[in-house]
Amino acid sequence: MTRAAVAFPARGSYGPASLGSLPPAHPWLRRADQLRREYDLPALSALDALGRFDPALHLRSANAAPLTFLCGLVDAERIADDHQVVVVVASSTGWYTALAASGALAFDDAFRLVQTMSLLAEEPIADDDRGGQLIYALTDAAWQPNPSRATALDMVLSRQGDGVHRALELGAFIVLSGTAGGLDDVAAGLPPVEIGSRRFPLRAAVQEAWHLPLRASAAALASERLADLEWSAPNVTLIDGRGVRFTPWSTDPAELARHTIAEQPTITYDFARSLRVALREYAPDIILLPGPGASLGEVCAQLIVAEGYRGLRTRDELQASQAGPAPILLSVRR
Repeated sequence: MTRAAVAFPARGSYGPASLGSLPPAHPWLRRADQLRREYDLPALSALDALGRFDPALHLRSANAAPLTFLCGLVDAERIADDHQVVVVVASSTGWYTALAASGALAFDDAFRLVQTMSLLAEEPIADDDRGGQLIYALTDAAWQPNPSRATALDMVLSRQGDGVHRALELGAFIVLSGTAGGLDDVAAGLPPVEIGSRRFPLRAAVQEAWHLPLRASAAALASERLADLEWSAPNVTLIDGRGVRFTPWSTDPAELARHTIAEQPTITYDFARSLRVALREYAPDIILLPGPGASLGEVCAQLIVAEGYRGLRTRDELQASQAGPAPILLSVRR
């Protein structure tokens, strides 16, 4: 059986093409709709079934996070039938899906975690400022690093004080979180980059600031509201954004809970590091990408090339491998 690493995406991956992703009769969807009523929020089944994607509605954190969570979890159910999953990683809030898929949390508790965190993410980080995210490219169109951009980024951030922080390390891209004014200053100070039809720095749409020290109060509230969650050791190894492994035989559930709830909202989530550890320590035959969207496809491909995994050291070599009979990256929804 194929040895697989599974990489769950963050909540921003649910986009227009994701509508209709959730099986209407699935018991997880029915249960999620019941739990959503306790939060006075619209049913996820209704949101997913809408004929038109509404960014203000579907990209709202309180809706996008649980939609992404459910899509990923349904896909994970299919993955287990055909692959030997040896390790699980996730990007940012995709960690909550990983916890449910690995059995560290039962469905109801995992859903409460996702929904609570997504609502707290909508709270202001300073006065009435809910903050936002800024994306910057650190490689060129051929996926080769550009050291001058990394240097420029370091210089701009050094002048920002506490307003803007590195939130998500993706290898070829960096996602910054911070106040609206701080992000405006950073965007103005970074050299413009154009890769294909995309221009960077790019302000992420309807994204709140997360993974930065200014979320300490949200983490404290989450610790209070989610103190009764029942945590277990996962049934497959999880690698978090620090590159730390939580294995079935050595995990302290209390430490897993503390890191997830009290620490993750306030520190950088380094997805690049987590995937590097997965590749080096577990040597999977394939990386599976469950959940909506394809946001992690390019990110994982660039990280494979940067790592030289399986001897693939250029974009052309990776693309040739993908076109062959045994691609190393596979989206569950394709």
